[in-house]
Amino acid sequence: MGAWAEDTFGNDSACDWAGDFLENPGLETVQEAIDAVLGTDDYLDSDDACYCLAACEVLARLQGRWGIRNAYSESLDAWIEANPTTVPEGLKVAANAAIDRILGPDSELPELWDEGGRNEAWHNAIEDLRQRGVG
Repeated sequence: MGAWAEDTFGNDSACDWAGDFLENPGLETVQEAIDAVLGTDDYLDSDDACYCLAACEVLARLQGRWGIRNAYSESLDAWIEANPTTVPEGLKVAANAAIDRILGPDSELPELWDEGGRNEAWHNAIEDLRQRGVG
């Protein structure tokens, strides 16, 4: 995972997912990323976790709860502004469960971020996303 910042789009995987989302935008694509995390009992790959967090970010932004807006989210933000969409409650519940799964045991992403000790900035960014999107 090439990462340069703790925010959702501060890594290659999330930016790649955002690009793929823009090729096939909509809540179905968001649901697929969330389901990929919830649908496995295996060790959760960091890429799948990053894709899911990017999908959760879409949910937050569709609700007008913007996170960091920068060059990495610019195209996605433009799509969201042009395509107002109501987020179903069930999708928010699933996103919350997916965040729990990402932060839980058998998940590579927190292991990577916490290698040198707990990375408070990353954990705070995840909790901020949770509050904005599904809290």
